[in-house]
Amino acid sequence: MERQLELPRMTARKRGFASFTAEKRREIAQKGGKTAQARGVAHKFTVEEARQAGRKGGQTISRNRLHMSAIGRKGGLQSMKRRQARPG
Repeated sequence: MERQLELPRMTARKRGFASFTAEKRREIAQKGGKTAQARGVAHKFTVEEARQAGRKGGQTISRNRLHMSAIGRKGGLQSMKRRQARPG
């Protein structure tokens, strides 16, 4: 008869911020944001920085041809449904 060694079951416990509720995490983040604003160290995007970030995101997503074709197909189907729903 083989004897099996029984090990205690390990359950993954959430630690740190993961153990907080979403509401508690949001509350802590909000306090940090307000403090950064008050101290004057919070980053504020300029118009040009926001433009560059948007361009970079657009270029990244448009590299995924399958995603872009799916978006186009979905838009085309919606357009077709609208046209068919029009009276006349």
